[in-house]
Amino acid sequence: MSMLHPPRFELQAHEGNRLRLASSTNAAIELFVLEEDIIRVLVLPQGDLRGPATWSIAPGGDDTPLEGRDRRDLAGFSLPAFQLLSDADTLRVETSKIRLSVALAGGFCTWQIRRAGEWQTVLNDRPTQAYNFCYWDEQVYHYVRREPGEMYFGLGERAGDMNRAHQRYEMRNIDAMGYSARTTDPLYKHIPFYVTWQPENSTGFGLFYDTLSDCSFDMGRELDNYHGLYRYFVAPHGDLDYYFIASPDTPLDATRRFTWMTGRPAWMPKWGLGYSGSTMTYTDAPDAQEQMAEFIKGCREHDILCDSFHLSSGYTSIGPKRYVFNWNTDKFPDARGFVQSYLDAGIRLCPNIKPCLLRDHPKFEEAKEAGLLICDAKGEPAWVQFWDEVGAYLDFTNPKTLDWWKANVKSALLEYGMASTWNDNNEFEVWTPDAFAHGFGKKAPIREAKVLHTMLMMRASREAQLEFAPQRRPFLVSRSGGVGMQRYVQTWSGDNYTSWETLRYNLKMGLGLALSGVSNIGHDIGGFAGPAPSQELLVRWVAFGVFMPRFSIHSWNDDKTVNEPWMYPQVTSQIASLIKLRYRLIPYLYELLWQSTQAYEPVLRPTFAEFPNDRRCYAECDDMMLGASLLVAPTVEEGQTERTVYLPAGARWVSYWSGGAFEGGQTITLPSPWDQPVMLIREGGVIALNVAEQHFDQRADQRGFLVVPMQGVGEAVGGCIEDDGETEAWRNGEQGRWSVRAVSDAEAITLHVSREGKMPTHADTVEIHLPAGDARQVQTPRARVLATDVAGGWRRLKLQLLA
Repeated sequence: MSMLHPPRFELQAHEGNRLRLASSTNAAIELFVLEEDIIRVLVLPQGDLRGPATWSIAPGGDDTPLEGRDRRDLAGFSLPAFQLLSDADTLRVETSKIRLSVALAGGFCTWQIRRAGEWQTVLNDRPTQAYNFCYWDEQVYHYVRREPGEMYFGLGERAGDMNRAHQRYEMRNIDAMGYSARTTDPLYKHIPFYVTWQPENSTGFGLFYDTLSDCSFDMGRELDNYHGLYRYFVAPHGDLDYYFIASPDTPLDATRRFTWMTGRPAWMPKWGLGYSGSTMTYTDAPDAQEQMAEFIKGCREHDILCDSFHLSSGYTSIGPKRYVFNWNTDKFPDARGFVQSYLDAGIRLCPNIKPCLLRDHPKFEEAKEAGLLICDAKGEPAWVQFWDEVGAYLDFTNPKTLDWWKANVKSALLEYGMASTWNDNNEFEVWTPDAFAHGFGKKAPIREAKVLHTMLMMRASREAQLEFAPQRRPFLVSRSGGVGMQRYVQTWSGDNYTSWETLRYNLKMGLGLALSGVSNIGHDIGGFAGPAPSQELLVRWVAFGVFMPRFSIHSWNDDKTVNEPWMYPQVTSQIASLIKLRYRLIPYLYELLWQSTQAYEPVLRPTFAEFPNDRRCYAECDDMMLGASLLVAPTVEEGQTERTVYLPAGARWVSYWSGGAFEGGQTITLPSPWDQPVMLIREGGVIALNVAEQHFDQRADQRGFLVVPMQGVGEAVGGCIEDDGETEAWRNGEQGRWSVRAVSDAEAITLHVSREGKMPTHADTVEIHLPAGDARQVQTPRARVLATDVAGGWRRLKLQLLA
């Protein structure tokens, strides 16, 4: 086909909400009007699909079919009515929120969003060679025009600044141990979705490229005089299949819709929000069982609250190498007793499992004979480098492999009393074209869909847990992943390097993941690889980590030291205090995860996502919002005792520690002691708390709420979800809710506090904390005030609810 004459398209078919444009060269473009705010474009240079099914699209659902979802399946979308207009040059599709104009000569697209009653152009295909209609090679390309001042956010887990403009990123999942959180690329995850935002107009959109192939995004780093300013997506395999999501008011609109479209985030057990201990050092030791017992003693001695421990792969070792599903009985002479000892201490174990069998694995021949491995064209194992040996990956597109995997998860782990699975080293680094997967009966080179195996591995682990204990909510962790991973797992940012720079950029990395639909996230606190953290760095990292949904201190330090809460006696009490702050905030975090599961709300968010009209919020910073109500400003520089933070305009802010109030739209400097990270509650915000005193051997749960009433007339509204925290009974309505509403005017604050639904325990008392500087009269029409006092800048009221 000549580039001089791009294909000319005509409307060939109109079947419901699917339109097909075809050309005399057999090239086709299919349009799918899925929602008022979502339109999909499928570009087919040869007229038909080249790639496999999709495992990404599960609108509002829990999962896709195991064999994948047909790419033309429209189930789950509302398929709204739309207008279709055309003339000799253009075909136009219009919903209430999106107007798409397709130039029939070449198929070039122009996208407009309706905002304030006006159509606003937000995206244009590059006018020169936007698509590859087999012009150059077999790869998939999409070139779009880049407008001055545009900002780009998302693309999952990426190093560097939040704004991806002028950078290039590669999605090719690899084991990037010791990475630089500022510069290393690629990393562990494959999420080809990002939000384009135009601060001048406070509007934007999301683009999701539904591909399982490795791919790259150039966000304006490349410059070519022949084409003007542009950015582009390229993938060596599959199809150009992309979704446009209107996001007219805040970048969160696109994030919510993308999350909804790719599947409901898993509702995990509450204990997954507690502190999780972990280190490779314990299980690598010859006396691993004794070392692990010392951890419990340390928690008890130093009063460190702890709910789980991530059991590193040393428990599977034979010599220096690791063999999934193998127990080293020299290190763990009483494995079942060891697991039970942790359960007796209230700590669940999360064992590490890996998807590659080394060539001398005790089960290797069994797996090979059963056809469970990725193989070459001759049927021999497709050898890969894996740790200190070569091996072969398991083929998770083979139903027999899925059954084998689930059986081993149950027999080697769950039957021992393990509570979860830690799916690790699952990047599936296969580079040769001569390595094939079963493909559910459609044999294909694995390199065309490596991330699919990552996803199916975690899915199989989850199914094993559900089959073993159907009434228990599964808890899973995975290092690698792709689009839809939120349906199965909690994740973290991989094997980070110990440095102040990592602390700063891990914060941005977490925000990028949250804007890409993955909210149940965290980092290896203290740094995984490299030198031991200084005591100041460790404390500051803990002071940041307590706000992440995943809170785990983990390490494999070069000098064989262990990142433990008590590794520096001088600061152990401060770390213990910070961990207790974490447990105080768990009801708020649990509510945020519930809102993620039910309303697709990101748990973490940059300040500009909440305040898109405040231009100062777009500057790179080290702040973040935890939910809509809590602004967190961790200290990420060595030697700092104060923290300067910009308060977004449009709200007043109240310090968690002092109760002092500050007007938004200004930069302030606050003290930042090691054990008191800067935290500010937004006016109108309600933060759920556990106000009970807690110790390692003494757990309690008593509900309280920090409430920042509106200064004038208005309402502060919030609450939190309540259930047993562990079972699936919530699906049957076994769940309750606290609701808090503070209605205020110039003279008074009226508190309305209620319980609804089936609460896990009876409780008719609750604490309400109001800023002590607010002298207005407080009224409680449906509650009796049992006690009141003032401490730390807050006025505390203990209320008893009236029947």
